[in-house]
Amino acid sequence: MSAPIPREIPDLPAVPASPVLLPSPVPATAVVAPAHRPRTAVLRLLIALTAAAGVALEALLSTPAHALSYFSVQANALLAMTMLLSASRAWRARLPLPSSVTGATLLYVLVSALAYHLLLGHSTPPFSMTAAAAAPPRWHAQWAALQLLHTVVPAAALLDWLCLTPAARLHLRQAAGWLLYPLAYLAFFLTRPILLPPSRPSRYLYPFLDVAVHGYRSTLANALLLGLAIYALAVLLVVMDHLRPSPTRRRF
Repeated sequence: MSAPIPREIPDLPAVPASPVLLPSPVPATAVVAPAHRPRTAVLRLLIALTAAAGVALEALLSTPAHALSYFSVQANALLAMTMLLSASRAWRARLPLPSSVTGATLLYVLVSALAYHLLLGHSTPPFSMTAAAAAPPRWHAQWAALQLLHTVVPAAALLDWLCLTPAARLHLRQAAGWLLYPLAYLAFFLTRPILLPPSRPSRYLYPFLDVAVHGYRSTLANALLLGLAIYALAVLLVVMDHLRPSPTRRRF
């Protein structure tokens, strides 16, 4: 048999006036509406125009097909498009681009800058994107293109990331995905000489990946070392992103 239903319901305890709220796992910055940041938009537009100018200058000095075969030119073209979209979103108070996109383009221009200054800038014969036999003198158009692509634009992109981009947006799981583009470029780099006549100079654009000089075994070993270095740099960017202070939240 079921228990009888009581005729009167006992009084329930009163709800406290200020209930204790549990801490939310979502940070408050995730729900703050994006702000109109005209100065940030202008600075990123300038970075995009500088990167585009370096790409266009290199294409004029050689040919568009030859210039766009270089990793650094492709990286600067990707950065120009990313910065242009970021500038548009900052101006119109829209959500920023995904960190996977901005982190990847930053990584690629930093890789091109480090490769140039550590491996190519003082090589013999001198490195040139126009297959010149001599190093371009200072303030020459080719020298200016090299500096724009490998020094000015990477430094500006790094400063934008440090000073204008909120911290702790990058994640370690993104680092492996960022290697897909360098792997695709390596496949393009090794396939390109097959489609060119053997007598054509500069079939291999980078001396440390020259199959004609080093052979496939040494070239693939160098490529593996470069891939490990790129992954280490990607991990370093993620660690720095979580250790660096977040820029002051101003409408900059």
